[in-house]
Amino acid sequence: MTQQPRTGGQILVDALQIHGVDTAFGVPGESYLDVLDALHDSGIRFIINRQEGGAAFMAEAYGKLTGKPGICFVTRGPGATNASIGVHTAYQDSTPMILFIGQVGNDFVDREAFQEIDYRRMYGQMAKWVAQIDRAERIPEYLARAFQVATSGRPGPVVLALPEDMLISLATVADTRAYQPVQAAPSSAQLQQLRGMLATARQPLVLLGGTTWTPQACADLQQFAESNHLPVACAFRFQDLLDNAHPNYIGDVGIGINPKLAARVKNADLVIAIGPRLGEMTTGGYTLFDSPVPRQRLVHIHTDAEELGSVYQAELMINSGMPQVCAMLAAMAPVDASAWQHTPAEAKAELAAYQQQPPIFQDGQAPLDLWQVTQEIMAQVPADTILTNGAGNYASWAHRFYRYGGLRTQLAPTNGAMGYGVPSGVAAKIVHPERTVITFAGDGEYMMNGQELATAVQYQAGVVIIVFNNQMFGTIRMHQERDYPGRVSGTTLHNPDFAALAQAYGAHGEVVNTTEAFAPALQRALAHARAHNLPALIELRYDGNLITPNATLATIRATAEKAQAAK
Repeated sequence: MTQQPRTGGQILVDALQIHGVDTAFGVPGESYLDVLDALHDSGIRFIINRQEGGAAFMAEAYGKLTGKPGICFVTRGPGATNASIGVHTAYQDSTPMILFIGQVGNDFVDREAFQEIDYRRMYGQMAKWVAQIDRAERIPEYLARAFQVATSGRPGPVVLALPEDMLISLATVADTRAYQPVQAAPSSAQLQQLRGMLATARQPLVLLGGTTWTPQACADLQQFAESNHLPVACAFRFQDLLDNAHPNYIGDVGIGINPKLAARVKNADLVIAIGPRLGEMTTGGYTLFDSPVPRQRLVHIHTDAEELGSVYQAELMINSGMPQVCAMLAAMAPVDASAWQHTPAEAKAELAAYQQQPPIFQDGQAPLDLWQVTQEIMAQVPADTILTNGAGNYASWAHRFYRYGGLRTQLAPTNGAMGYGVPSGVAAKIVHPERTVITFAGDGEYMMNGQELATAVQYQAGVVIIVFNNQMFGTIRMHQERDYPGRVSGTTLHNPDFAALAQAYGAHGEVVNTTEAFAPALQRALAHARAHNLPALIELRYDGNLITPNATLATIRATAEKAQAAK
């Protein structure tokens, strides 16, 4: 229907409402004041962040949790550059997201005006679509396309620049319909071929990953795995696609993979990869599969046709969304699985052994046992708890030992972005206030976006943050000791008192130095978060020598020195 004249900002916010937006994240800027004014009476929650990187991470986390585009607003220039880390994360993680950037007016464009950047060039390789809306009457068209692009096929980020003069100009324009995500689906012939390959296999393995998963898709996948007695592994940071307690779940294929699981992937005669990109992290640096033609017979199912065959030439390539293919797999007649029906139980036993207390803690000499910390968290929180983390060696305690309860219980960046843990944890608690949210953050990781603890306090998001304080950039120190033993450079950190800092923000804060002190501290933190709807932080102070579950810095250094001496 024909509308009355509206400002560009009002047309934009009206379009957001038509497309079902209920929450937006951002940092305000004078470049999009008319949008802020239109948001005032819209009913859309605008979460005010403390830095644009945190805002973009929160929008990305919202996209992961809901399957709807996470919405982020930032101002031009410095605001846009700060937000780029969230866009890169959304691109590599295939997360639907729309970033709106205030832009200089059209009357100043191409003069290198104050904070001016050409966003098409800046974001060209890290977004699905980048555009600038120069005319207010085209806002509904651009937004409909943005939502369509962000959610269809392989989901990802879209960037739209909003010239300031366009936002305050008046236009009379009709609104659009709400967007409708589009996904491909397998043909019956492809499903018949897949079933034929499975029927002749002797050591099949299913590998899950990627996005567009829904609760029903996960249930359908589970039925397919159960009916055919298939072992199921999950790709790097997609461990929540199957309840880790399920008998068919056999572990994760990523950094620090269980060597026995890696051998199973290499020795499989059929791998059915449902959803993952088969990138560097999921393939062990492209070593689990030969390129371009794998030794294993490979079925690769992905939302993006361009991803199929880009690195690995699968024997069968299927372009499909996860709900579409999993519904058909669940309905497919099971094959005779007698040749491998014993495999899930055997692989599950190998996983259980791999998740036992690592040797570095078995002698009881370490005052703080990080394995026991993880066990205690699982003992105290419900199965639907959301666990978030960013990048760093500390995350291995979650990835290897924590058992995720099912879809949307894990939030972590596949692009290895540091600073993700805290903002994603806050966003998760805002989206799901009824659920427990735990964030793992290294000391270096926390300092990158720890200011979003203020956002958590302001919006009463009772996330519980566990800070792993070993006073170093641990992952880099580990590589440093391996390649340049004893030559520490650029990796030592002098940290604040994280617990006191949390208290200054208005959160609950405690320091834990021993294993025995952690359980009661966690009880207090969870109780505080639940009773007051406010965040709580536990700072773990531990020996930085305990760098991974498998090795200490001392052993890594000694091995490297021995290798150098032998040359």
